[in-house]
Amino acid sequence: MESVAGQTAEAAEKGGLHVSLAAEKLGDFFGMPITNTLVMGWFVVLCLVLLAFLYRRGVALIPGRLQVVFESAVEFVFDYIDQTLGGKDLARRYFPLIMSIFLFILTANLVQFLPGVGSIGFYEHGELVPLFRSLNTDLNMTIALAVIAVIFVQTAGVAVLGALKYGSKFITLKSPMAFAIGVIDLVSEVSRLVSFSFRLFGNILAGEIMIAIAAYFLPYLLPVPLVLFEVFVAFVQAGIFSILTLFFIKIAIMKPH
Repeated sequence: MESVAGQTAEAAEKGGLHVSLAAEKLGDFFGMPITNTLVMGWFVVLCLVLLAFLYRRGVALIPGRLQVVFESAVEFVFDYIDQTLGGKDLARRYFPLIMSIFLFILTANLVQFLPGVGSIGFYEHGELVPLFRSLNTDLNMTIALAVIAVIFVQTAGVAVLGALKYGSKFITLKSPMAFAIGVIDLVSEVSRLVSFSFRLFGNILAGEIMIAIAAYFLPYLLPVPLVLFEVFVAFVQAGIFSILTLFFIKIAIMKPH
């Protein structure tokens, strides 16, 4: 799916909107398909590395206002993870993952509003193939994030409780009822792949479609407030994904009853 600028231009030329659920293929690299969302993923990672490098160079013993704000935000998140998991050791262990997920999703959601995303590309069979596409409108990307989160949750449970004790949450022969509950819990663990991935994918994709439609019918009135709303949604979706990962880790490390 193209961004607002790209869709508006295309609509003006062809008299309609073009929406693509699948990421557009740009080419191949040693047999591996290169899509515009993959290119956007590399760009997001590059942005995060560059921001980390610039912040590291700007760190001072006497912090400025920006450094104070950033450090206060990090401290707030760390304290929240500490209170949720019930220990600073656990917080130090899982803070990097939770914060990395949040920053990656947030950056991916925000860079879609940069000029050129969805509008710079090449034409193929009469349709524009954009070089950059919003990363989380690709279901493959959100599923990959979901797989990482779910695997990490299971790893956390095994690391804290041990493989046998953690496995007893799902497979127990204490009673038929306990066995049935364990099977239900096991199915719920797998279903998180769907809830994680489709929630993020659906919200970001729906937002882009809504902005594109508004830009087509009322280009000088609706897009600006909708874009501001989608910026808010970008923060919310990054927070929801990260907080759910944290809560699932909390559930995973709780001792079975």
